[in-house]
Amino acid sequence: MPENHQIAKKNLKVYRRSPAPWKLMGEGIILIYRFKKDWIEENGQLPLHLKGQFRGGLGYVMLVNYAFSPVGPYNELLFIPGKFGKNKKQAITKIYVDKDVSTYNGRANWGIPKETLPIAWEKAVGKDIINISDQDKQVFSCEVKSGGIPFPASTSFLPIDLHQVWNKVDYYTKPSGFGTGRLAKIQNLSVDPAYFPDISSQKPLLVIKISPFRIKFPLAKYAL
Repeated sequence: MPENHQIAKKNLKVYRRSPAPWKLMGEGIILIYRFKKDWIEENGQLPLHLKGQFRGGLGYVMLVNYAFSPVGPYNELLFIPGKFGKNKKQAITKIYVDKDVSTYNGRANWGIPKETLPIAWEKAVGKDIINISDQDKQVFSCEVKSGGIPFPASTSFLPIDLHQVWNKVDYYTKPSGFGTGRLAKIQNLSVDPAYFPDISSQKPLLVIKISPFRIKFPLAKYAL
């Protein structure tokens, strides 16, 4: 297990294998940042192999409600600080989902360091309310208001080009997707920094809600 993932408390059981590629549908909220190197090094919860390797670029926090996936519906919170290393690829350094079968397959297919925690996603008119907990501890919570004129959104404008390392294997994955975006605003954000980078001190460049969206995670390229 990578060195920055001490929170997971469950021993993974045997789950249905669902190999790549995956096609998924749902809705998501993207918070777009340009983090400073010092902040990422101190607060980014980086695994050791990424320490000192930050190369800037756009950083993302994503909240995703997958209505359809090969392993059924599930919710997700993830952190992409920006680009790393000589190849300037991105990396997901923290990610929670609310189904163990997603955790198992995300690690096996793409080396994504998923961990499982309950995620509650409530919907109201023009507003999403997300809460993540670990038993009686609140890990992450926020409200997101969205609306206005819709516009097309895709990974052509917000590219994701991942290099993940899991169990000493390098995984390279470039998902692609598209959907309908609307401007959004995050409110009442609360983060437990023991579980997730505390972004409450950081101001996003832009917040977008994309609903609906479709995304494809292709078969990863490997380097042993």
